[in-house]
Amino acid sequence: MSLAVTRRADLAFRLPLPAAWCALPLRLIVGYGFMAHGYAKLARGPESFAGILHAIGAPMPWMMAWATILVELVGGLLVLLGAFIPLASVPMAAVLIVAIVTVHLPNGFSSIKLQSVTASGAHFGQPGYETDLLYLAALAALVVVGSGPLALDGLFRRGGGGPESASDLSPHPE
Repeated sequence: MSLAVTRRADLAFRLPLPAAWCALPLRLIVGYGFMAHGYAKLARGPESFAGILHAIGAPMPWMMAWATILVELVGGLLVLLGAFIPLASVPMAAVLIVAIVTVHLPNGFSSIKLQSVTASGAHFGQPGYETDLLYLAALAALVVVGSGPLALDGLFRRGGGGPESASDLSPHPE
């Protein structure tokens, strides 16, 4: 590695980046991920997901299917928009914990289990609980650091006005 490349890499770690901006990619990934999973359940038909819940012994599978779909769609949208994250994260975390315990735990930690590669492509086994833990960690981080910039929570705190200065982009008012 050349000296110029090393210096450039060192400089990248020294550039100031307000910590609040770290919340934005977390919000985008978690919000989109939850909404994508909720939409997939809705598109396949809630009765299909209720059948899966019934097969694993979940109580009231029809109601639980709709509750899960709504948590994933509404919670995902709230996280994506940066609104009410501490409130939205509670049912979202509950969905993740139930998924870990009822579906993913027996499959181990790893979410990617390459079983074989054939002419038709790669074939994977059942996913473990790794991705669910990542979602839980991201939700916890958002609750702790706040929703960051470009979030509706910031508008609610300021009464609808935009940031007055760069310091107003911090996740919590001073």
